[in-house]
Amino acid sequence: MLLELEFIARLGLAALLGGAIGFERERLSWAAGLRTHMLVSVGACLFMIVSAYGFMDVLGREHVSLDPSRVAAQVVSGIGFLGAGSILLRGEIVRGLTTAASLWTVAAIGLAVGGGLYVSALGATVIILFILAGIKPMEQRYFASRQRRELLISAERGRLTLHVLEQELGPLTSRISSFIVQQNAESGNTDDVLIALSRMSENEFRTMIDRVRRIPGVIEAEAKGQRASR
Repeated sequence: MLLELEFIARLGLAALLGGAIGFERERLSWAAGLRTHMLVSVGACLFMIVSAYGFMDVLGREHVSLDPSRVAAQVVSGIGFLGAGSILLRGEIVRGLTTAASLWTVAAIGLAVGGGLYVSALGATVIILFILAGIKPMEQRYFASRQRRELLISAERGRLTLHVLEQELGPLTSRISSFIVQQNAESGNTDDVLIALSRMSENEFRTMIDRVRRIPGVIEAEAKGQRASR
């Protein structure tokens, strides 16, 4: 009876730890959120309990041996289908890798709780939450600022639209975070187009400028003080 109560406590702890990580994903509106992470953690914990204790009645019989690590290994590999379902490809940008990794680590937490490694499971949960919620602002502040670009384009009036850019640039348009068109005050025949781009490397930015310069109606392009004329 005491052992069964401990099993229930393990399942409850696995749900709690998985839910803590799932809540962080849920607040960012990812498909794999609170309930998904809780289910993965509880399921992995139950698999571990079954693997370690579910066959105790046959132990000791002749030609019978038990290897709990086999079920754990299958959980590690089997959780991949959930991770793959959370990964999305939008243009040239892959999204959902962090959520897939969090599902994988939540399965490991569930296995640890199921195996009675409570301190390790709690420590892993704290570390994972720090990685997901604590490091992300620093990562965004450092990398986003290095990968944010702005492109100023002068074009013939009405010739350059977002639809034209999508046709000419293809997947690169997924990097556009804002597209502002203003009529040139000095010349009514031209537009000043300001394009803000996110998560774009220097090489990708140069490639985009070259392709923009070839668009019919574009007069000149300017990026970070460097002017490129047609």
